[in-house]
Amino acid sequence: MVSLVSVFATAILPIVAVGGVGYLLGRVRDVETDGINTLLVYVLVPALIFHSLATTTLAESTLVRITVAILAFHILAIAVAELAGRLFGASERALGAIVLVAAFGNTGNYGIPVSNFAFGATGRATAVIFLTVQSVLIWTVGVYIASRGNAQSRLDGLRRVFGVPLVYAVAAALLARAIGVVPPTGSSAMSTIQLAGDASIPVMLLVLGIQLARTDIGSTLSAVGGVVVLKMLVAPLLGIGIALAVGFSEPAVARTFVLESAMPSAVTAVILAAEFADGEVAGVPVTEFVSTAIFATTLVSVITLTALIAVLESGVVV
Repeated sequence: MVSLVSVFATAILPIVAVGGVGYLLGRVRDVETDGINTLLVYVLVPALIFHSLATTTLAESTLVRITVAILAFHILAIAVAELAGRLFGASERALGAIVLVAAFGNTGNYGIPVSNFAFGATGRATAVIFLTVQSVLIWTVGVYIASRGNAQSRLDGLRRVFGVPLVYAVAAALLARAIGVVPPTGSSAMSTIQLAGDASIPVMLLVLGIQLARTDIGSTLSAVGGVVVLKMLVAPLLGIGIALAVGFSEPAVARTFVLESAMPSAVTAVILAAEFADGEVAGVPVTEFVSTAIFATTLVSVITLTALIAVLESGVVV
């Protein structure tokens, strides 16, 4: 078995260190992240996605398999979270919050850096694909889940998917590959795009830390225990099952897919909850419940991801 200390030091510690700096900054300074998020969404992350997809050496068949696996994972994760919520008698509004935090992971400002450190260029490319597909899902299916009973909110939210540059970055990269106009690696154009894309990783981690510093967990922590189990234990098991069923030809792709399925709850969930949901979950406002779930799963992930990476690198599972 791969050393847990080695895995933590090489794949998790850099993430925790940079995120920790953001957390400390968020505690001592009132940092406005709206502008940084805009920069990430409209410039840095699209550059990362375009460069990764345009230069990836993954076969087309592998890209299709990854996409199918991601879709299957989210369908199962949503179904399991919905079933678990109903078994415990959650209200309709509570179900929406539970599904959001249990089915959608932080595959962007956490998942990409972890996958990059753990499995290199292949890990990063696979993580980018995971982020891209999930981004479309969370701004369509996620909006539907968050706005149960509010048709107008659903329509407003669904329109947003066409305003997210990630979608167009994917389309541009695939089109450039299809017609053979991808600039050569090392050219000024690709070096510029790569520079912008690489900058997104530390910036995403800093923003994550700042956002976590603002989370007021209070007495809500005890209410998110079930969600933590669903996201950090059940979701990775679903990921392993899907990876084995799909049968990826490249071990690094399969392992990154499983790793991405084990990411803590997506920060986007609290945005959706704030804009499209209302009411309470377990006696606390929906937004507080979601924020605390994100905070709790992120803390727990330091342990669970270290162990999972060790298991994946040993080749015992996939």
